[in-house]
Amino acid sequence: MEQEQNETRSEEMDSTEETVVEPEKEETEPAVEDGEQTDQTAEIEKLIGERDEYLEMAKRQKAEFANYRRRTENTRKEAFEEGSKDTVKCFLPVLDNLERALAAAGDEESPLKAGVEMVLRQMNEAMSQLKVECIDPQGEPFDAELMNAVLQGTPEEGEPGSVCQVLQKGYRMGDKVIRHAMVKVVAG
Repeated sequence: MEQEQNETRSEEMDSTEETVVEPEKEETEPAVEDGEQTDQTAEIEKLIGERDEYLEMAKRQKAEFANYRRRTENTRKEAFEEGSKDTVKCFLPVLDNLERALAAAGDEESPLKAGVEMVLRQMNEAMSQLKVECIDPQGEPFDAELMNAVLQGTPEEGEPGSVCQVLQKGYRMGDKVIRHAMVKVVAG
């Protein structure tokens, strides 16, 4: 019996020794063959390249649209200025005739003269709202960018190179001349 007990004990010891099991190692990545990993890397690189290409394309489109918007705004602004300039040109003869009518009326006061003065005042106010300035260079040095010399004056009429008479006023809108002033310039 003793012997049986010893055998039982040795079996128990063997069984306890067998019960010690090493922990299993967990795999963090699935087993992938080298060929598959290369294919996946190539696919990722391809997708990154496509993403970068689309991003560049979107940036170009955005820049092109900003340029288009700026060009359109400039074109619209220029067209508006040109249209305003053409409209003012149409009214300049009316303004000239109102001034001539007042000059012909002389000093006598009449309701007709008062009415023409009011219309002339309204025209001048409308022109100033449109930022139209009168070019009336009486006594100033001749400037070819603002004036057209159509007559030549004598030295008795003023200083050489100066405007001695304005035959027709000129007008400008901002820095653009709508109509040059027609002047008589002293020879010199």
